[in-house]
Order: sequence, then structure tokens, then C-alpha cells
Amino acid sequence: MNTILKIGLVSFGAAILLSGCGRRESAAYAQQPNKPAEESAQKAPDFTLTDHAGKTHTLADYRGKYVVLEWVNPECPFVMRHHETKSTMVDLAKAYADKGVVWLAINSTSHFDHAKNKAAAEKWSLPYPILNDQDGKVGKAYGVTRTPDMVVIDKSGNIAYQGAIDDDPRGNKDDVKNYVKQALDELLAGKPVSVPKTDPYGCTIKWAK
Repeated sequence: MNTILKIGLVSFGAAILLSGCGRRESAAYAQQPNKPAEESAQKAPDFTLTDHAGKTHTLADYRGKYVVLEWVNPECPFVMRHHETKSTMVDLAKAYADKGVVWLAINSTSHFDHAKNKAAAEKWSLPYPILNDQDGKVGKAYGVTRTPDMVVIDKSGNIAYQGAIDDDPRGNKDDVKNYVKQALDELLAGKPVSVPKTDPYGCTIKWAK
């Protein structure tokens, strides 16, 4: 009986140890870091759109360059703030143009045509074009929801950042973090983008019905 009892106790103890190991392995697995960016990268949907001057732009033609897509609606107060009250977008586009960054605005607002986009581009003295996406197909392909909504694409055609232009939705902060600038600086330095996604703020996009 003693021998049987000892064997039973040993088996019971081993079961407890194995159970403990299983729990530790599960905990360790749950704490595994996320996959590297190159393994989980999201390809930027290709598109071909015409700008307010009649020029056609195909995203694939810019492969090998960093590209910033800025969703706009000239009637949106949040967009107007960054183009009229401030010059956030134009200043940033000009600052990175010499570094090989391509900046394209896209208007997915259903009632905006080329003439209205041209008027806005001239009013704001834009150094980059506004592409017409009246049917909303490109905007929906990118999953954008508001204006402004920003997308930064790396040289391999992957989305490196998507979301708000900055962390100042009310426009009253003294120390503003510009997420697009941060993403571009990190990419140009050969570093991974530390903040790849944020929630955009602004006006909801008025899609075509």
C-alpha cells in the first residue's frame, strides 16, 4: 500500500508541475511581441485619379518614393484651419519636397468637381495637386472616414502611417505633435514608424450615394 501511495503522490506531483509549465508557456506566448512591420505591412491600394489641372496620377508611378495622401474637403472647418488659419499642410509639403516626398491631396466629397478643387488649390496657393475622387472609390479603398485624414506610404508601397495630422483636434495646444512629420522623419532616418495609426479628427466624408 505504501508503494502504491508513493507512486500516486509522485504522479500527482508531476501533474501539478506539468500544469504549471503549461500555464507559464501560455503566459509567455501571450506576451510575444507583435510581428515586425515588414511582415504585417499593409499595401497601399493603387489608384489612378485626375487632378484639378487635368493631369493623371497613378500611385504605382511613385513607387520608390515616400508619398503623403491628404484627404480634403475645402468646406470643412478642420481642413480650413490647416490651410487658412494655419498653413500646416503647405509648410510640411514644402519642407519635405526637397527630400523626395510626394504630396497629393484627394477630395472624395461627392459634390466637388475639378473646378471647385481648382478654386481651392488657387485660394490656398497649394504647391501640390488636388485629385478628384467624387465617386469615393479610392477613399473607401483606404478606409478613410474624415477630412483631414492622412496616409503616409513608404518606398515599398506600404502604408506606414494613417490617421490624424496631429494631436490637436481643437487647435488650441501650444506643443503640438505632428504625426505625419514624425512618421516622415523616422522613415527618412531608416527607422520604423513608432506611431503607425491614430484616430483622425475632422468632418465626416460626404460620400456619393
